[in-house]
Amino acid sequence: MSGRLHGRVAVVSGAANGLGKAAALRLAREGAHIEILDIKDASQAVSEIRELGVQAHSIICDCTDEAQVDRAVKEIDARHGVVDILVNNAGILTARKPWLTLTKEEVNRFVQINYIGYFVVTKAFYPLIKKSKTPRIIMVASRTYFLANPGQMAYVASKGAVMGMMRVLAKELGDDGIPVNAAMPGMVATPGTQEHSQDEAFNRVMGNQAIKKRVTPEHFAGLIAFLASDDAELITGQMILCDGGGYLH
Repeated sequence: MSGRLHGRVAVVSGAANGLGKAAALRLAREGAHIEILDIKDASQAVSEIRELGVQAHSIICDCTDEAQVDRAVKEIDARHGVVDILVNNAGILTARKPWLTLTKEEVNRFVQINYIGYFVVTKAFYPLIKKSKTPRIIMVASRTYFLANPGQMAYVASKGAVMGMMRVLAKELGDDGIPVNAAMPGMVATPGTQEHSQDEAFNRVMGNQAIKKRVTPEHFAGLIAFLASDDAELITGQMILCDGGGYLH
């Protein structure tokens, strides 16, 4: 399959459904071979990707578990020998909860999955990414970091840590020629967000946007594909929003 990412190898975590699946499908349409890491069964996503004419595999993997991630790296190394694009996406959401009612265990769970998981995966795949002639690391973050919504302290803190990691990595990996960026969606109707938000909430958010149109997983996937492309070669250390102008800063 031809495309601007023809023949490149992309690893996308948390791509069994939602934003991750949309990103994996878009990268595949651009010609990339896809490797999915997810704690859930991603066989349906793999089937849809293969129909596009590229290679696709999925590995059941808890991205916070170093041993599981290391096994995934070895499997992908044996299959491809290189990783060109890493999209860190696996994470969790939750209903809003006042900070005084949060427990240390709840906060730690967000930090472990939404931040430590990104760190573990990035560190493990770095040797394969460094071998690429067109390396890219993309962190899926959240504009909630800027909005600081009440009741989302644990989530905001974990995503804020992701952006701190992204900025440091952008500098540390600059000598390797590896761009590192954060892509930040607005409120998107995915299984995760719909579990905690009603249709009215999505309409309210859309009403506050400059462009009155719901942000879809496909819109966000377009940003991921751009950051993975040759056009983004010298874009690094940036936090880029895809939210219809819901947060202008």
